[in-house]
Amino acid sequence: MQSSDLQLDWLRAFVAIVNTGSLTAAAHQVHRSQSAVSMQMKKLEEAVGQSLLLRGPRHMLLTAAGTELLGHARKILDIHTQALAAMRGHEVIGRVSLGVPDDYVMPYLTPVLRIFSGSYAGVEVTLVCEQSTALIPKVERGEIDIAVITRDRPDRGILIGRERLVWVGDDRYEAWRRNPLPIAVHELGSQARGAVLGAISAERRAYRVVYSSPSVAGQLTAAQSGMAVAVLTQSSLPGNLKALDTRHGLPALPELEIALIRSKQAEQSPAAIAMHEQILRTLQGAEC
Repeated sequence: MQSSDLQLDWLRAFVAIVNTGSLTAAAHQVHRSQSAVSMQMKKLEEAVGQSLLLRGPRHMLLTAAGTELLGHARKILDIHTQALAAMRGHEVIGRVSLGVPDDYVMPYLTPVLRIFSGSYAGVEVTLVCEQSTALIPKVERGEIDIAVITRDRPDRGILIGRERLVWVGDDRYEAWRRNPLPIAVHELGSQARGAVLGAISAERRAYRVVYSSPSVAGQLTAAQSGMAVAVLTQSSLPGNLKALDTRHGLPALPELEIALIRSKQAEQSPAAIAMHEQILRTLQGAEC
């Protein structure tokens, strides 16, 4: 590594590119021109003496060096934020309501709330766990300040990561061998449900829905009892269930896009602004 310092602006640009997947989207996020972000990345790569990103078919991809630097970059930016908050955190007081589906709570919000609670002790956080189809209209009506949701359309909120859908079942029952295939799926109207049923229909495989609910606990129960195969996000996959794929006669499933949305009122609330910024710093680019 060369002796040049790693400037915070370079690291912000780097993390933003990873989070959004493109220079254009990253430029919008950090409020710079695309050429400025490109120049920041060039300076960062010169500073570390290695390539950090490669252009992939869908979005920018991390090199091995980029993967290693990403963790350091996020820690540096978090420490910088915490240092600022320690100096002026007492100025931010109030309440913020945060919505999230129950399968995203542990993997996504645990690191966010750990850092936020230490930096903004004067902010009271209310956590609302509901499915994305319920959270989106609540944010639009101003009933919830901020929500981490599964995107229902490409322009919904700010992209913070992608989440794989995974078939799961219990080896003891091999429900995936039955015909028609018994499945446990998400609620009506959800992106996950549409993706699953679309994938099965494309394979022309007979199926029947035996459990339908936004509850991850219910889907886990259906799979663990041998009642059905279930579809979970990869981050919520427990160790006692088997991940299934095309080798088990099941169709490949797509990724879901995870986005951050906020209400109009939240754009004027110091507490909500602080939470919004913390989520972006911590979660963007997360792929569990």
